[in-house]
Amino acid sequence: MRSMHVGVSLAAAVVAVTLAHVPLVARGPRATQAPAPPSAPVAWPASARMALSLSFDDGRASQVTQGLPVFARHGARVTLYVVPSAVEKAVDLWKQAAAAGHEIANHSLTHSCSGNFPFSRQKALEDHSIARMHEELATANRRIVELLGVPAPRSFAYPCGQTYVGRGRTTQSYVPVVAELFVSGRTWMDEAPNDPSYVDLAQATGIEMDGRDFADLRPVVEAARTAGAWLVLAGHDIGEGGRQTTRVAMLDALLAYAKDPANGIWLAPVGDVADHVVKARASR
Repeated sequence: MRSMHVGVSLAAAVVAVTLAHVPLVARGPRATQAPAPPSAPVAWPASARMALSLSFDDGRASQVTQGLPVFARHGARVTLYVVPSAVEKAVDLWKQAAAAGHEIANHSLTHSCSGNFPFSRQKALEDHSIARMHEELATANRRIVELLGVPAPRSFAYPCGQTYVGRGRTTQSYVPVVAELFVSGRTWMDEAPNDPSYVDLAQATGIEMDGRDFADLRPVVEAARTAGAWLVLAGHDIGEGGRQTTRVAMLDALLAYAKDPANGIWLAPVGDVADHVVKARASR
């Protein structure tokens, strides 16, 4: 919904910014600090120096019509965060995506965002409750399973990157709901990748890749590799141009770069990386 430029300046910030943060658990108008996980480094599989996940939101048609051939020619698996009503329009193609090994993940039942977005005025987060959000996310999971015959999604992406319900003094975070129902929750329009030793998996960062060229994103990838981080790129449509569109030429270049063993990148869906982080932390 918003736009910003991710390039060399962001790549520099990735190295400079301290990735650790203190997650907050909302308690009405107040919040309490949640304990941080241990900070020992997390090693990536096969001696990779970073993890990279490509993710796409909304269940847009171009992800299965334009995206699947791109992913297939590079042997890449990605995460597709879907709204069930979008999947219903092309169930057979979405089944093909699942059969190809792509992660089918949850992007909510109704894609509710702030009512400040006119499209969401009749389903505004300001008018939601925690109970309603819990039911909508659980219902979306059930519907995805019914439509596609896949396991219940274990990854979630916050619509519009917004993590709250209510307004003013009654505002509450629904991050705890996501932490209960999923292994990971991905935000949106962030400025740094995830430190695997510290990240709150219910609030994993996502950096926009729509409208970018590979020349813009390569420094971001390289900075994440220097930090040993987990970079989650987030997009929407897949094609040659237009608003909220990840370019095919960029994907071809990025995926070729990521699949080159010399570059030390573990390319995997969000769910695979989140599971690896959970297991690595548990083994300490």
